Amino acid sequence: MMSYEDPPQSKLFYMGINIDKRIRKNHPLRKIEELIDFDFIYNEVRDKYGYNGNESIPPPVILKLMLLLVLYNVRSERELMDTLSERLDWLWFLGFDLDTEIPNHSVLSKARRRWGEEAFRSFYERVVWQCVESGLVDGRKIFVDSSLIQADASNNSVVDRQSLKRYLSESYKELEKRLEEEREDEEGDNDDEGGGVNSRYISTTDPDAAIVRTSGKAKLRYETHRAVDSAYEVITAAEVTPGDVNEAHMMVGLIDSHQQNTETSVETVVADSKYGTISNYLSCFDRGIKAHVPDLKDVQSKSGLRGKIFSDYMFNYDSETDTYTCPRGKKLRRKSLHINRESVDYAALRSDCRVCELMPRCTKNKAGRTIKRHLRQEELDYMRALAGTAVSKNDIKTRQHLMERSFARAKRYGDDRARWRGLWRVRIQEYLIASIQNIQILLKYGTDPRIALAVKRVREEFNGKLKSLFKSSNQYLLGFFQLPKSGFERDLLVRTI
Repeated sequence: MMSYEDPPQSKLFYMGINIDKRIRKNHPLRKIEELIDFDFIYNEVRDKYGYNGNESIPPPVILKLMLLLVLYNVRSERELMDTLSERLDWLWFLGFDLDTEIPNHSVLSKARRRWGEEAFRSFYERVVWQCVESGLVDGRKIFVDSSLIQADASNNSVVDRQSLKRYLSESYKELEKRLEEEREDEEGDNDDEGGGVNSRYISTTDPDAAIVRTSGKAKLRYETHRAVDSAYEVITAAEVTPGDVNEAHMMVGLIDSHQQNTETSVETVVADSKYGTISNYLSCFDRGIKAHVPDLKDVQSKSGLRGKIFSDYMFNYDSETDTYTCPRGKKLRRKSLHINRESVDYAALRSDCRVCELMPRCTKNKAGRTIKRHLRQEELDYMRALAGTAVSKNDIKTRQHLMERSFARAKRYGDDRARWRGLWRVRIQEYLIASIQNIQILLKYGTDPRIALAVKRVREEFNGKLKSLFKSSNQYLLGFFQLPKSGFERDLLVRTI
């Protein structure tokens, strides 16, 4: 017999309701609650609160609210609070009951201002260390890259710095302070941070954002910098800067942060040609780190105007005579020493260059060709040769899809645009996103790192032997079913087959 739906009628009382029973056992939030300790935040922000007055929302609840905001990519904090009462899984995660009063959306912005970025950085570093303890971080090889994110400010907010003071009011004290500051360039490279358009213009909405032109469009942007471990793609170091900062200047800092967060020593760093500067090569050499990074100078010499001019590599250096020899056999002798740049200029005779038919392809300078040689040129040549090996090229190819995958996953959580304004707030956003990505890795592999490591090795061995199958059928017959020597991996592979 067909039944009919009863008219809706609200009950006055609900007895024996348990939200925990309404949340499925494999819910991601249930796993996060089991894996992550949020109570550490009590000691982290204890000095940020007074000892009298009204009681605040418990700090772990605020941290969980911030995590939900980013994990589910909720558009705003107001929308988060409006949706909270409708989501049983969120209520359970926060430890709320059905009749618990929902906090005002302003508690999150007040907590960010009260805590600062350090509390969220500590949370991120604790998650990284938990990945280390779970055996998900190797630490010896890292991949480094950066990505631009759009600031929460319109181009209409950009004004000329020189004429800005007449528009200033009491609410623009931060802008006035920014105008008084002078940019300092302490780097030895020619790649200056800032300058150009950002030295003349500033956004009244977000003074920390920088104007960056990409794909022909100039927008206010920030730049996120990451170091990703090679084992399970755990983000071991994260930083945010204005969009006009040269990413090459961030590589050494990311290496230091990686080593501090994981308590491991980097043996190899992999990055693209933007990081292939003199200072990075020498820093890696001094630390005993292999830099699998293409030479920026070499890449530039093969493109644009420099591609039409003979590169420095076409000039042979003779250490005995301390001279260079050009393609026509003429000598370039020591001309001048630059202490600040740590380099020596070698110049050809003007008379030799004037009568040379290769001069249009050698230099645009009417005075003749000049070669700059670094005082530590031997170390540079060694690092550049290392970057050109087959192993290095393979790592560089791996870096391309590995780092793209890391940043693509970050966009799921809103990393393509800044949620808030101000550099320190954008850093909070990056720490939360990086923490969530690492937590996802913990949820997938952190339960039993032995199984995760064994599966990874078996998969790599299987893929390698599958490739050899297409090269030679004999290799397939002789070696395809050879089992690993390790007992744990051997048993796992036998069960898989």
